[in-house]
Amino acid sequence: MAADTGTTAKDIRSCPLHEINWFDGEFLQDPFPAYARLRHEAPVWRDPNSGVVFVSDYAHIIEVNSQPRIFSNKFGERLRSGSVNAMDPEELKILMQGIPVVDTMLTADPPRHTRYRKLAMKAFTMKRVDGMEAYIAKVCNDLIDSFIDQGKCEFKSAFAAHVPMTVIADSLGVPRSDMDIFRKWSDAFIDQLGGLADRDRRLECARLIVEFQKYFIDKIEEKRKNPTDDVISDLVHADLAEEGDHRTMDHGELISIIQQLLVAGNETTAHTLTAGLFYLIQNPDQKAKLEAHPELIPNFVEETLRMLSPTNNMWRVVTEDTSIGGVPVKANDLVLVRYGSANRDEAKFTDATMFHVDRGNAKEHLAFGAGIHHCIGAYLARKEMQMAFPIVLERLKNPRFAKGLNSFRYSPNILMRGVLELHIEFDR
Repeated sequence: MAADTGTTAKDIRSCPLHEINWFDGEFLQDPFPAYARLRHEAPVWRDPNSGVVFVSDYAHIIEVNSQPRIFSNKFGERLRSGSVNAMDPEELKILMQGIPVVDTMLTADPPRHTRYRKLAMKAFTMKRVDGMEAYIAKVCNDLIDSFIDQGKCEFKSAFAAHVPMTVIADSLGVPRSDMDIFRKWSDAFIDQLGGLADRDRRLECARLIVEFQKYFIDKIEEKRKNPTDDVISDLVHADLAEEGDHRTMDHGELISIIQQLLVAGNETTAHTLTAGLFYLIQNPDQKAKLEAHPELIPNFVEETLRMLSPTNNMWRVVTEDTSIGGVPVKANDLVLVRYGSANRDEAKFTDATMFHVDRGNAKEHLAFGAGIHHCIGAYLARKEMQMAFPIVLERLKNPRFAKGLNSFRYSPNILMRGVLELHIEFDR
């Protein structure tokens, strides 16, 4: 771990905190021992190497998220190029071939954030999502039909990634045949704000983002001329009541919202579906308990979200001099809110490092964030997983890790966490 500083996995538990390279790809494979040290030694701590302030325990993260005016989500410009460094001129040149980025939800503050979120929430109403149960079940069964006779699969690419991407593609009103490129676009947005992309990857992401913009501008204009029953059409014709003015959203606004729906509706759910099966295979006693008590499925989903924390960290920008837990922070400081650490905070979750499908307070996790920026797609994500897991457990009997094929490596990304692949075998 943290190869750039010379630290090892054993050193993580004992070396000075400032010697850990918190942004190293190898460190991110298993950051949890270091997270535990932060919670116990310095729950609010400024990394002297990057200047970033880490907030790592449950209580202080709630404190930060309850003050959106002071701890702003307008971090887009600070991290637009995939790092805390200035925008690369070549990257900027590529992005200028597209349209200007508009901050709407994730990287915006009230009242702007409130207006856009209210419109986007129409895509994820409880009534609309509850009406999708039979449809989601069919998506899951159709995917399993495509590989069940083989008795094996790479679960993430064969199933976990396809379920949410199919649902979001159908909801947006775009062809399923384009899902492979949707996934590339989604990965590009995540890497752009992830903090670890090298220059070549940032330039590639910039090209993909412009490609995404052009594709959806065409779709927007199609829906403007010919409205259909889908989310893009709803957004295109929605009334953005702004300070008394009634108007529809422009390309920049619509592209920003569609981008966030694409990413929120895809990556975190794919990672959590994969993690859920991983944890069950890894913990056969918990799998047996779940199969004996299927009513625990919703709680199992919450416990999986807690253990994985697919959105492992999130940025904030300080707007004025203040303090967090007595630690002074200054205006323009960059804060990293460590949800993955908070979700294993022993002060909040008993036996926090262990996976329990019947954990009493599992739903109090912060995997979807907290406060006004709580994930807009949380209800849909829960519904997809609550529908998918019973089908997986019923049809893929005796699932087990395929021998010699799994590296169990995680995506080297500051914000998002998920295993890259999961090869399994099962009884036909």
